[in-house]
Amino acid sequence: MPNSSNQRLSSVMSHLTSSKPKVVICRNLGPAMPLLMDRTDLDLVVWGEDSACTRAWLLENIKGATGVLVLLQEMVDAELLDAAGPSLRVVSTMSVGTDHIDLPLMAKRNIRVGYTPDVLTEAVADLSVMLALMAGRNDGVAYSLVKSGDWPKFNWSPFTFCGPQLSTTSSSPSRTVGFLGFGRIGQATLARLIPFGITHVLYTGRSTSAPDSARDTALREKHRLAAVEHASLDRLARESDILFVLTPGGQDTYHLVDSVFLRKMKPLSVLVNTGRGTVVDADALATALREKWIWGAGIDVLEGEPRISADHPLVKEPRCVIVPHIGSATFQTRMDMATRAIDNLVAGVLGGNMPAELVAK
Repeated sequence: MPNSSNQRLSSVMSHLTSSKPKVVICRNLGPAMPLLMDRTDLDLVVWGEDSACTRAWLLENIKGATGVLVLLQEMVDAELLDAAGPSLRVVSTMSVGTDHIDLPLMAKRNIRVGYTPDVLTEAVADLSVMLALMAGRNDGVAYSLVKSGDWPKFNWSPFTFCGPQLSTTSSSPSRTVGFLGFGRIGQATLARLIPFGITHVLYTGRSTSAPDSARDTALREKHRLAAVEHASLDRLARESDILFVLTPGGQDTYHLVDSVFLRKMKPLSVLVNTGRGTVVDADALATALREKWIWGAGIDVLEGEPRISADHPLVKEPRCVIVPHIGSATFQTRMDMATRAIDNLVAGVLGGNMPAELVAK
């Protein structure tokens, strides 16, 4: 793929004279690109660099397009749709989240939306457990000691670096895990926690989410748990030893985890957010950690990302482990996501059934 700035408009494949449907690809999708480049039934316009396309490039090249493949960085709004014109029928995003897409506008203009759920479930569940362990075992503090070269100078004592154990013990025979959002990823995370001896599960979600008694009974029996229960936010906060935030973003869930919620949590509890940054009030969480309302936090998603500097209040908290939104960052999952996004795009453009279509309302 071309790399120089003078070639950013390359891979524009004779679209001015072609009768094939024009599709715009906003990112070099690496090993998945042959799935597009080998096709002869589409008129491709590709941003060839391994970086986000510029807004100016997108607005210029979207003109007359039938479909567009975007990532989280591309805002799909009225400006973009107006630039595309009435030909645009499909928007495919290589993401589960759709905060960057004006869904009501998509519905109003009858534009189909493809996204990539399911394929990242396992990878995000893996990371969720990793962050729970890292936060509970003071990884941020301990790792920094080694990284800085200060380990040889450290004065060890029997309870240095101790934190709450994830697994059950003879002196602590029960563990309650809470899920703020208990869909595919939540249940996959639970499955990974069972060998640690988890005994109780509490969950809740958006106000529109209803308990699923049959599913809960099946999970309780399958994993030999004492309980799997739908709970109020108040109970979720008070009883969870580990709380996984996995609910979607949006107005319904904005800052559900705020100072009031965090004050109710146990002093040795751990909060993990691999869902959406907007669900957790970052300033309140920083205060909770600083004043020891809770023990620690593992964060993959953070409100305002990626504009997170060393001065951010959570970055300054030693018991907060933050990674830069890498929940789906495995070779296998990213390839699956790219493939799904391409399949959605092609199916939508050619009038077929998308493997994963989001019905915009």
